[in-house]
Amino acid sequence: MPGLDIQVSKESDVPVHEQLAAQIVMLIGSGKLRPGDALPSARELAQRLRIHRNTVSQAFRDLILNLLVEKSRGRRLIVRPFRAARVASGGKLDELINAFVLEIQRRGYTLGELYRQVQARVLAAPPDHILVVSNDSGMRLLLPAELKEKFKLRVDSCSVCELVSKPELTIAAQVLSPPGHIAAIAGLLPPARPPLPIIYASADEHLERIRSLKEPSLIALVSVSKYFLKSARAILSPVVGRRHSICEYLLAPDTGKAASHKRPCQAALVSKQFASGDLLGIELLA
Repeated sequence: MPGLDIQVSKESDVPVHEQLAAQIVMLIGSGKLRPGDALPSARELAQRLRIHRNTVSQAFRDLILNLLVEKSRGRRLIVRPFRAARVASGGKLDELINAFVLEIQRRGYTLGELYRQVQARVLAAPPDHILVVSNDSGMRLLLPAELKEKFKLRVDSCSVCELVSKPELTIAAQVLSPPGHIAAIAGLLPPARPPLPIIYASADEHLERIRSLKEPSLIALVSVSKYFLKSARAILSPVVGRRHSICEYLLAPDTGKAASHKRPCQAALVSKQFASGDLLGIELLA
């Protein structure tokens, strides 16, 4: 894909494979790479970026990226369609259902009555709240806070594992989730109310602002999300290079104060998560 805008910096202290994986994740999350699009081969990317092929292969093995891509029949990686993962039928559950159906029939009810009653109970109620599903604890704080400011609805959050173990959380909920989780959770929701993927805004504007800095600057990334900090650092590092420096501030969720940071900063770019999915909303403070 010749138009794919990917850059890496060998001078950055962020490993090249992390820079590459984070940028591909951002391209998918922002919609620049769409479901079904093929990624360049490891050899093609290695030649274009002038890096070792093993480095590209290491990036392709990134855990987050692997939620978003799959191998096609031609063995090329393609962006995974947003579809439900198949759930194997469990023998014990089948036995329980069979026993339940027999008991319903013994009491004189028809299967049609059973089906209509269960369907009405579970699916009739329209969504009355939003459920944010993410495996990152910071995102489960950021997104609900922003959504509550924009919508007059209750906003809950949970991890993928919590949703799988408690599918009742989806009842009367409109689910929002990063694209990488859609396949794992879509099968838990009624077809009429599928989960909505959170689309990331492009980082192009923020990268250009860093390029336009006339003096060497210290850039601060501030968030309650470890995933955000890691992703932002990897995406910004190609333009930061050795000219600028990056420091990270992980905020303590309960206090809103910085729980850890690398060093004080003189000029700061502060990261902020928006309800629109702006993964790299950055404002110049100094």
